[in-house]
Amino acid sequence: MRISVDAMGGDDAPRAIVAGALLAARELEGLERLILVGNREAIERELADSKQAVPACIEIEHASEIVGMGEAPATAIRRKKDSSIARSIDLVKEGRADAVFSAGNTGAAVAAATLKLRTLKGVSRPAIATVIPTSQKPYVLLDAGANPDSTPEMLQQYAVMGSIYSSEILGVASPQVGLLSIGEEEAKGNDTTKKSFALLEQAQLHFVGNVESRDLFTGQVDVAVCDGFVGNVVLKTTEAVASMISSWLKELFRKTPLRVLGYLLSRGVFKEVRRKTDPSCHGGAPLLGANGVVVIGHGSSNQEAAFNGIRVAMEAVSHEVNHLIEDALERIAAVNE
Repeated sequence: MRISVDAMGGDDAPRAIVAGALLAARELEGLERLILVGNREAIERELADSKQAVPACIEIEHASEIVGMGEAPATAIRRKKDSSIARSIDLVKEGRADAVFSAGNTGAAVAAATLKLRTLKGVSRPAIATVIPTSQKPYVLLDAGANPDSTPEMLQQYAVMGSIYSSEILGVASPQVGLLSIGEEEAKGNDTTKKSFALLEQAQLHFVGNVESRDLFTGQVDVAVCDGFVGNVVLKTTEAVASMISSWLKELFRKTPLRVLGYLLSRGVFKEVRRKTDPSCHGGAPLLGANGVVVIGHGSSNQEAAFNGIRVAMEAVSHEVNHLIEDALERIAAVNE
């Protein structure tokens, strides 16, 4: 399998990305080519600094430009044609790579994928699918930020794509799909969610109806569907609450010597909780619906996150997720004719 990696994307790029790529090259079976895209000199320096033998599968594709985190996505992609993210996706378009991973500017990754790869048949716009852990089981949230405004038809497509991803990648036999709204009743919500409800009932899915945000962490759904505006708010709020609780616990445990002792005795438990909620363990979020496998990592991606982002990209390719999405949407279209 051939994976292109935006080596210059992320807060700690290229160091963390190159380190993750080296780990992936050593540990992931079936990786034939791992193409690091970006400034050749900077990438070669990181490879040399690693003090490791460079695996034969690693190649460098020079790209002279970088899209910064604060740049306007569409404008940057049009103007910076030789940026690392644009060139990474070009490799997929040209058939030189099977998938791409980038922890850079999310909007730029979405724009480049949409402009260069287009969308799968039956998909209006691609959606970011994020796996979020809960006390019961992880669930797939989409759209997590690609499309702030979504039509009912797009939400139906998200549901189909999320269900397939949950089934194929997370191993859920019959994913329960919920429509995120302000109440469980069918009549609750805005005009878009009400129309989406009817479409989801026709989508040949295990649709369980509307779900409220409080239900997202109780294991009631395997897939939560919403527009990109709501999804991104949910995602960022979840990250902030997890960080706040962690800070609270650290502060409270430091107040007395007895509490410090209690923390030391419970350290294994806290490490396990931190592990379950660490975004690095999930690696990245696939951009489902793009006509090519694109995985988007968190801007703060470290070595582990980059490694797992590459792993997620390989899984999406090996499970033929895009082919399954097209087949499912084609069946729904045939029924609706």
